[in-house]
Amino acid sequence: MKLQPRQQLMELWEAAARTSYRDRQWVWGGRDGANSIADAEQLLCLMYPAAELPGFRLDTPDETADDVLNALDVLGDSVEIPRLLLRLFTQYLRTYTYEDGRPDFSGGSYFQPGAPGDEITADQRAIDVVDSYSMSITLMLSMLGFLRVFRQSVRREGIRREIRELEALAGDRLSAAMVGMLRSFSVNAFEPSSPQGEALLRTANQTGAPRRRVLDDFQKQLQEVRAGLRDLTIGSGVVDLDNPNLLFECGWSWSVVKDAPTVETNLEVGQQPKGVAADTPYLYFTVNALVGLVDLWSERTRVLGLLNDDQQKLATALQRRWDLTQAYWRTVATYGKGRWPLEDIPWRTTDGKESDYYSLGVTAMVVQYLARSRAGDVDLNRVAGILEELAMRARIIRRAVPGDPPVALHTPGVRVNLHGSDELGPQMIWVVSDFAITLLKRTIWVSNVAQSSRTRERLHNLADQIWQHIQARQFASGVHKGLWDQPANAFPDIGLRYEQPSWYFTERVVEFLVSLAQASGEPPLRSSQLFEIAGEMLSEAEHLLSREQVLRPALPGQHLRSSVSGVQAALQRARAIMGERPGSAIALISDALLELERQATARENASEAM
Repeated sequence: MKLQPRQQLMELWEAAARTSYRDRQWVWGGRDGANSIADAEQLLCLMYPAAELPGFRLDTPDETADDVLNALDVLGDSVEIPRLLLRLFTQYLRTYTYEDGRPDFSGGSYFQPGAPGDEITADQRAIDVVDSYSMSITLMLSMLGFLRVFRQSVRREGIRREIRELEALAGDRLSAAMVGMLRSFSVNAFEPSSPQGEALLRTANQTGAPRRRVLDDFQKQLQEVRAGLRDLTIGSGVVDLDNPNLLFECGWSWSVVKDAPTVETNLEVGQQPKGVAADTPYLYFTVNALVGLVDLWSERTRVLGLLNDDQQKLATALQRRWDLTQAYWRTVATYGKGRWPLEDIPWRTTDGKESDYYSLGVTAMVVQYLARSRAGDVDLNRVAGILEELAMRARIIRRAVPGDPPVALHTPGVRVNLHGSDELGPQMIWVVSDFAITLLKRTIWVSNVAQSSRTRERLHNLADQIWQHIQARQFASGVHKGLWDQPANAFPDIGLRYEQPSWYFTERVVEFLVSLAQASGEPPLRSSQLFEIAGEMLSEAEHLLSREQVLRPALPGQHLRSSVSGVQAALQRARAIMGERPGSAIALISDALLELERQATARENASEAM
């Protein structure tokens, strides 16, 4: 692949620091202004790599890498940067906390009116949104991990006291975000004969089988998910699914669902807001919830002990919903023995909406499952084909023509109606414009679990093409150079050019580069064929070495003896790494065989000369 994640992350850090820190003041807000999500995204551009990649750590001043300091030199040195981060944490947590102590998870300026001329009310802008819950979980865990480690380097009591106060605030916001997630979960049940039921069965039935047979088999495939949902006892999503004839769907709504019960907990989460969102899952918010929740049970969270006992209980409840939701959508997306419903692009939701973006969202849940189950290359190749088709349909790896409708996926983006928001004013919408970078993230996920070198190469080529498109959308000059998103650079037919960067898009680029850097640290793909070849070559080389040690003449000089020792050491190393890196082992064995051949030739020549 042509991507170099460390170098590109350093360049991105330099650009983010230059844009955000001017005249020794942090400038909040980007293209869409400041809100609880945009400001979290801006902070995560720094905090996410620092939390997830050892070489980017900022919490241990004595160990901060030189290239990190060079990239962030506008923020200060290795001591000043952590202190600046403490101030930024304080500003964020104080700004997005109401006077009564309840954390603020409002969508704010990210909410848009559904019709021209409508004006969103203040009460509507203050509604909590699932994106803010998800982003806060990731940011708070990054904060808590940073504070936990940085505290060990601090001696001044004033700073230690500030760290304790920040840990309490971040912990409370984390708890409130988890409670909000539990109250935003939705299970929507409906009759098979309803419009929703007909739409779901039409999506599942890709072979034209009799409706009754598809319905019975489909219900059977979802038995375990149905049983799991019936056992939910905390938060929203508790519905009566005892009627086996009902169809259903599950996931996250866009906010706390209407009539959601409060969550009983000993944690400080403030007054739990009244829900207004329609009690139905949204693909976009479901995928974002699944991505954010993973951080709750990551290895880093466990090792640093970032969750207390009460938070662990909430995390367990959320993990059950995570597992059930992923199982549901994976079952629907891959149902049947012929073509997958997911391969029938674009995906059609139960309310009749169709979009390539919905196909991309469902693909994310299938990819998560394939990654966890280490799926075979037959399934991975099918997903690779879906990703390639989406890249072509979205004009990412194909040239767009003037007036091309797919360009709307990127700008202005996909409009998502926020049903229930009209209780407090005009209908609101949520605009989604991260198709390209989300597609790239899914492509890398699949390539990381592919066992076939051919499949992996296919996905790497696709990733390089998507990345080339995304790079073209960077700001090319000015103070924002190196940040995103300027779609007019990739689609000349777009007349609108932005003056401010989008932290929404830039943060997702950061997530992608971090995941790519993490994947680079994993062992390389092991080929069973190379392993067998390495084993045969090693057997031959060890046999020849033993023969050479017995038969070689006692020639004068140390060179021959040292050569034999070198061959022996190379073969020992080859045996040690053969299981993980058979290609490297073959290279060592080849060199050893060449040396053994030279020695055998020298011995034969010496015998002929006598």
